[in-house]
Amino acid sequence: MARILAGRRSASIAAITFLLATGGLGAQVPATASADVQDIQYDVTFDRATSAARTMKVSMTFTVAGGGPVLLSLPQWTPGAYEISNFARWVLEFEVRGDGRDLSWSKQDFDTWRVEPAGTKKLTVNVTYIADSLDNAMAWARRDFLLFNGTNVFLYPEGRPLAFAARVTVHTEPDWRVVTGMHNDGTNSFRATNYHDLVDMPFFVGRFDLDSAQVSGKWVRYATYPQGSVSGLARLTAWDQIKRVIPPEVAVFGEVPWENYTVMQIADSSYQGASGLEHQSSHVDVVSPVAIGSQFQPSLYAHEIFHAWNVKRLRPADLWPYQYDRAQPTPWLWVSEGITDYYADLAELRGGVIDENGFYAATAAKMREVEQTRPVSLDDASIDTWIHPADGTQYTYYPKGSLAGFLLDIMIRDASDNRQSLDNVMRDLYTTIYKAGRGFTPADWWSAVSKAAGRSFADFNARYVEGREPYPWDRVLPLAGLRATRPPAPRLGVYTIVDTGGVLVTRVEEGSSAAAAGVKEGDYLLAVGDISVADEQFGEHFRAKFGTAAEGSPLVVKVRRGGQTVSLTGKLRFAPGDIILGADPKASAKAVRIRNGLLKGT
Repeated sequence: MARILAGRRSASIAAITFLLATGGLGAQVPATASADVQDIQYDVTFDRATSAARTMKVSMTFTVAGGGPVLLSLPQWTPGAYEISNFARWVLEFEVRGDGRDLSWSKQDFDTWRVEPAGTKKLTVNVTYIADSLDNAMAWARRDFLLFNGTNVFLYPEGRPLAFAARVTVHTEPDWRVVTGMHNDGTNSFRATNYHDLVDMPFFVGRFDLDSAQVSGKWVRYATYPQGSVSGLARLTAWDQIKRVIPPEVAVFGEVPWENYTVMQIADSSYQGASGLEHQSSHVDVVSPVAIGSQFQPSLYAHEIFHAWNVKRLRPADLWPYQYDRAQPTPWLWVSEGITDYYADLAELRGGVIDENGFYAATAAKMREVEQTRPVSLDDASIDTWIHPADGTQYTYYPKGSLAGFLLDIMIRDASDNRQSLDNVMRDLYTTIYKAGRGFTPADWWSAVSKAAGRSFADFNARYVEGREPYPWDRVLPLAGLRATRPPAPRLGVYTIVDTGGVLVTRVEEGSSAAAAGVKEGDYLLAVGDISVADEQFGEHFRAKFGTAAEGSPLVVKVRRGGQTVSLTGKLRFAPGDIILGADPKASAKAVRIRNGLLKGT
């Protein structure tokens, strides 16, 4: 990217005019676009020598086809990971050679290198890159393994069209594997027709388990590191889940968009939890070993695979095309991520991974999560994820967007007597917008929704997408023969977020157990009774211990306040408990049809 130099030195207008006229200032004014380059080839080296240093070596060879300096940049972010990562900071060494000699270069800005060809036409840029960040958007190496994304290491000519074709050759040990979604053009040689595809194909290099199967008429591969991390029954279970969730997702859009698809998974004990990052024909999961075989596993697979349609192909106009040199916020992540999460639940249900009670439980958990989060509009939550807001709303567009999809699905089915659904909306946009080579606009989205339902959803948009009103569960759930109940339960009555100091209290409900004890905003919650808030099953254990106690019983709450541990005593209060979602036995015949249609995809 280009910038205007300022504050370096001053000169009079007359002096500047003279220098411009004579060309004397030319070397000081940053070019806004690189000289044209062609015949781009990338070589990646990862072997036992580089792995020992947790590095990889990348060479970019090209022909200079135009005059002026060559400006080469690294992306600031990876699509799907909506945060600025500044991959240039991991560059350890940078050199340029042409005609057998070193060429001059300098930094134009923090992620752009300015190379002076000096008449040389064939140039090679050599980079040593640190690969030691365990994150599915980053590069991460071990003694026998490397994960990297193209956004991490593949330089591009600044200011030039990104439609250039490129070849990637990986140089590694003879007994190590290479797997990527990129088209294989020979032994460890791959090609992409444009830069967008080039950097959307992550690589595994090294020792890892790899097998494949046909699902919905296309090959699917399952690559897992370290070797043996998913084996025996665990691997059979994972394959069964993959084979079950893909066909219902294909049914939504009517086609399989990939020639082959690769599930790429890393398990490492240093990683807490589980996460995935989508690509057009693959996804990368990074998980704690305890997540293997967990109930979350098929949901993770289903979510990331559905992204192959929704966001990697069908995506908001704000993200079309991708811009790699700046943040690219959009208010539509509630569709790209949230509705994807809704369809992950449906894929598990329709594929037989879970039953309808499992679907109800997953949906109720999202309802509870949204209820316990500070009110925020879907638009705002989508945009704000780039700055990681500290108010607990950073990822609200996942559960709240999923529930918006659930509501829209019910309302469309009700308005059309189950002849249309959210499935029709997704398929319509995929075939008319994505295949037309563009991203969808707000008008495109709401037009497709209104077309399916036969009525306007302007009020829904104003109140529940752009607005912050609670969702109308009491009105909409009965349309699908569903009901939400709240059995009384003990309630502490605090809203919290986790920061570096612990579990921070951000709000205390008036009249709650916490309020009666004197808990204040800014306190760090430590324990309730003898139950530590560090207990992963805190809520379950809290309800089990105090659920049978009498209203008004003493309740001790331990907090850290101003650096001191304080024990506060209040009175136990009950409130309507967590939402429980289930079928309504008194539902009308139409509502039962809608419920069955939603659950079965009909």
